[in-house]
Amino acid sequence: MSELSMANAIGALPRMLDNLEHILRKAEGNAEERGIDPSVFLNARLAPDMWPLWKQVQTVARFAGIAPYRIVGRDAPEYDEPTDSFEALYALIAKSKSDIAGVSAEELQGKEGRVFKLKIGPREIDFTGISYFSGFSISQIHFHTTTAYNILRHNGVPLGKFDYFGGQ
Repeated sequence: MSELSMANAIGALPRMLDNLEHILRKAEGNAEERGIDPSVFLNARLAPDMWPLWKQVQTVARFAGIAPYRIVGRDAPEYDEPTDSFEALYALIAKSKSDIAGVSAEELQGKEGRVFKLKIGPREIDFTGISYFSGFSISQIHFHTTTAYNILRHNGVPLGKFDYFGGQ
C-alpha cells in the first residue's frame, strides 16, 4: 500500500455514513407517509436476539468514527448520545463524520503497519492499522449498515440496491 492509502481508505467512511443517512431519511419519510410512529422503525429488529435499528446505526457511527483514532493510536471519541429519534441518528452520523475529519491524512500516513492490541469481549486481539481497518472496521460497518437496510426493508420501506449506495 502507498503511504496515503490509509488516508484514502479512511476517506471512504463519510460516504458510507451518507449512504446510511439516505436509507434512514427514506425510512423517516415512509413512516410519515404511512402514518407509522417513527419509534416502530427505530425499535424494529429482524429477530428477537438482534439489535434494533437505532443500535445498528449507533454501531455504524461508532465504528466509523473511532477507526482513524485507533489506527493512529489516539484516544477514540465516545458514542453514547441519545438515539431515540431519526434526528438523533442524523446528529450521530454527523458527529461520526466530524470525528473522522479530526484525524488528518498526515497522521494516518504510514500507519498501515502500526501494531496495536484491542480488548474485544474477553479476548485481546493483535492488529496492524490495515488489518484493523480492512478486516474488522469495514466488516462491522457493512454488516450493521446492511442489517439496518434489511430491518427497514422488512418493515416495508421501499428501498432498493441503489439506496444502499446513497440513492445514486
